[in-house]
Amino acid sequence: MTSAADRLEAGTTARLRVAREVPPNGFFLTNGVRDVLLHYSEVVGTVKPGDEVEAFLFHDTEDRLSATMRKPLIRLGEIGLLEVADIHPRFGCFLEMGLGRQLLLPASELPEAKELRPKPGDRVYVKLDHDRQGRMTAKLAGERELSELAFRAPESWKNSQVDATVYKPLQMGTFVVCDGGVLGFGAIGMIHEKERTRPLRLGERVNVRVVFVRDDGRVNLSMRQPKQIGRVEDADRLLAFLRERPNGAMPYSDETPADVISAKFGISKAAFKRALGKLMKEGLVRQEGSWTHLQPKED
Repeated sequence: MTSAADRLEAGTTARLRVAREVPPNGFFLTNGVRDVLLHYSEVVGTVKPGDEVEAFLFHDTEDRLSATMRKPLIRLGEIGLLEVADIHPRFGCFLEMGLGRQLLLPASELPEAKELRPKPGDRVYVKLDHDRQGRMTAKLAGERELSELAFRAPESWKNSQVDATVYKPLQMGTFVVCDGGVLGFGAIGMIHEKERTRPLRLGERVNVRVVFVRDDGRVNLSMRQPKQIGRVEDADRLLAFLRERPNGAMPYSDETPADVISAKFGISKAAFKRALGKLMKEGLVRQEGSWTHLQPKED
């Protein structure tokens, strides 16, 4: 009967003896119970029969358990941040794992909305697992796995800008891991849908502002500028828009519905009203019903 210690599993590293050389293929490695092929292309340095080597195990293109002396970026059961190398419309994403071959993140793990799926160059948090046949496969790392590795954000982060990676894109909010830790992990944060300026896809990098540091060390984030800065920028945009309009007037005012404001200017109704209020206070515009007009310059 084979013990657990005797089993060789894809995704694991094992200390194996070089049993014999088999030209033109490579070397057979053994744990005394089972042999696996170390192809010549997978040798690092030089080896000879009788040596002991540390090898990473995987399935080759013909589904045979094989070995490599290259070092993977992730091992069985580990969480890693891996780059998306390629996309297959039916199968899913192929991830770089440092071995010259790629790891599949199945389509079943990806968001249903295509616009929320990763693009090549994005990086996703995954766990290395087995499929039903014992082959290596990737599964998305969720809150449970990531929270065990994340650290508590310090209070000093409030109002600062941080870079983050999306690990769960939802309609009500986008969950991210903020940079700042070691080994690719950081603090967990959320961007509420009202604080997004556009949808964010899985694996996308985004620069965000820390709005609030919670008691549990997680952070609330925003893609928007602080109100005082945003008010100035939004006011400048509205003023420029009005100056390009015929007769210096636009059919938008405090009475305009929020969805129309968002579609036209990409800002919230509240931000629109703050910007208009600033322009009216400065005597640059006036409102007449559902219209806003430039004020004529005084001589």
